Amino acid sequence: MYLLVSMSTTSWLEIDADSPFSLNNIPFGIISTQANGAKRPAVAVGDYVLDLKALRDGDAFSNASFQDQLGWLDSQDLNTFASLGRPVYAAFRHYIRQLLDLDTSLGHLLKDNDKLRAKAIVPITEVKNHLPMRIGDYTDFYAGLNHAFNVGVLLRGADNALQPNYRHLPVAYHGRASSIQVSGQPVRRPCGQIILDMEKKLPSFSACKKLDFELELAAFVCTPNEQGEPIAVAEADKHIFGYVLMNDWSARDIQAFEYVPLGPFNSKNFATTISAWVVLADALEPFRAPLLELERPQPLLPYLREGKEKTGLDIDLKVELAIQGKRHVLSRTNASNLTYSFPQMLAHHTITGCPMNTGDLLGSGTISGTTRQSCGSMMEMSKNGKEPFELEEKISRAFLEDGDEVIFTGVCGKSGGRVGFGECRGIILPSRI
Repeated sequence: MYLLVSMSTTSWLEIDADSPFSLNNIPFGIISTQANGAKRPAVAVGDYVLDLKALRDGDAFSNASFQDQLGWLDSQDLNTFASLGRPVYAAFRHYIRQLLDLDTSLGHLLKDNDKLRAKAIVPITEVKNHLPMRIGDYTDFYAGLNHAFNVGVLLRGADNALQPNYRHLPVAYHGRASSIQVSGQPVRRPCGQIILDMEKKLPSFSACKKLDFELELAAFVCTPNEQGEPIAVAEADKHIFGYVLMNDWSARDIQAFEYVPLGPFNSKNFATTISAWVVLADALEPFRAPLLELERPQPLLPYLREGKEKTGLDIDLKVELAIQGKRHVLSRTNASNLTYSFPQMLAHHTITGCPMNTGDLLGSGTISGTTRQSCGSMMEMSKNGKEPFELEEKISRAFLEDGDEVIFTGVCGKSGGRVGFGECRGIILPSRI
């Protein structure tokens, strides 16, 4: 049983009703400021962040039951915090909410302490975000059914769109953890071997000409498993710390030449962007939803059967493309368009006994709907470049151009109690050649 936050509250801190960082959220991240360049933990609330180390140093946690577990606030990442387990950080999240809630006995502890408020509460526009976790390994799945089908149609035709294994297991590839970056950092257009002469089918070294984004959700692991000991699907949810939005940037033309027979490599390793704030798994519990159904010739093998109706997440997702500062909405979809859950991904990842570590990142794969306006990649939107799509003011795109900025947002819940991720954004810089 996890501690869930109530859906109603009266805060002394002004929070816009449509902010993704309501008191029902309390996402965690790592920040620094111009006044204090040290990386340190914080939570986002409305248009502010709460500097957790400053709160501790100001005795704001003097009434907390977890006083002996505050050492992690000296860390420059959230790994130690995540390793404490879901009951601990659920209680931590609940306590922070009480500090901001006029209806609780703790509501005046921070509100009436002007000196502490000045140190601990910072406008979100004045902070610099850093990677929230120390990421040792990163695995990207392919659990978006509509995306897998759409891409399969482009490559193999409708009759063979899904490979036979897709109906039985969550397909994945191992990504590159060293190139994961936090929202706001630019992305350099990669170079590699691509086929420019379709008749000769010989590769040329070139800057990527089909640079794409992939709209994904990603989960951080909190509790490790011993090597040789799989994580049961029924227990896997306890191993998930929280979620971020993820952009799995993709060089489609490099990918087309390299992916047979071992899958993506240079086409994916140049950059992956995640949102800065980790939305804890507990904050998303009220927004459970059924997974997208997939017709199968037989039931999933027992180790993947969850036995629950709602193991997906109802998160509204939006993709925007900013061109010369003007934002264009490219796509709207929902995270419920996944056909495998994160517990299933984790159970399958460890069925061999593969050891997971705190901070490991699991990507969902591209999340798409069934229309062009709900696709999670430009490859789908433009039919792999064959049908460029029009934006406002006669601007068209097939793939990303230099100077384009991609912005993902995701939110669930109603006005006054929204739970969201903030932005996952990155601007494209020209290649080095």
